Amino acid sequence: MGNNIRGKVVVITGASSGLGEAAARHLAAQGARVVLGARREERIRALSEQLRREGQEAEFLATDVTRRADVAALVDTAIRKFGRIDVMLSNAGLMPNSRFERLKVEDWERMIDVNLKGVLYGIAAALPPMQRQNSGHFIHVSSVAGHKVRAGGAVYAATKHAVRALSEGLRQEVKGYNIRTTIISPGAVATELTDSITEPEMRATAEKVYETAISPDAFARTVAFAISQPDDMDINEILFRPTSQEY
Repeated sequence: MGNNIRGKVVVITGASSGLGEAAARHLAAQGARVVLGARREERIRALSEQLRREGQEAEFLATDVTRRADVAALVDTAIRKFGRIDVMLSNAGLMPNSRFERLKVEDWERMIDVNLKGVLYGIAAALPPMQRQNSGHFIHVSSVAGHKVRAGGAVYAATKHAVRALSEGLRQEVKGYNIRTTIISPGAVATELTDSITEPEMRATAEKVYETAISPDAFARTVAFAISQPDDMDINEILFRPTSQEY
């Protein structure tokens, strides 16, 4: 009995570390053909080469998800190399939290560009080939913050609420093409996400929450669970946290 992962072509943004890297490793180990995108080309190059040495199939392309052309080129790489795209995992994100009174407008714009526009650009790139195939799977990374709002994290939460909203709208529109959609909302997972916080108060708050952070492997297993279900089953949303996390 197959795992419904082997042989699938999975495009992953934000694949240079954390959630994206863990998902790439886990899915490749289960037979997926992974196409890795991230700004840090040296990291995804090294990861791709390592996976190939281990006998797995991997490609990469330096990708800035705030540029629509970059995301389109990443999907085109998958199709050119492997002939199709089965899963679009839009994972790239950042969280430079701050209180509104600090007027960190550039940080607000970065979060909108990466966390929200990056997902939209993934849809724009992957939807047409999935419609032609009459199959596919979009996996969008939201957050616990996509369900709850905390002072100082409102803009980040807004982007993650928006990811959930657009994903639900997409779900309703693509049923006729046999395309599945999944929203994954992680709690505290040990990644570089808190590194983008420059406000000392906000960073201290986040680090307190992340004291209970679990391994990115938890996210990778969640992604694999969603993909591995039979094609007639659509896992639409998963929210998970460390067992000890209150927020």
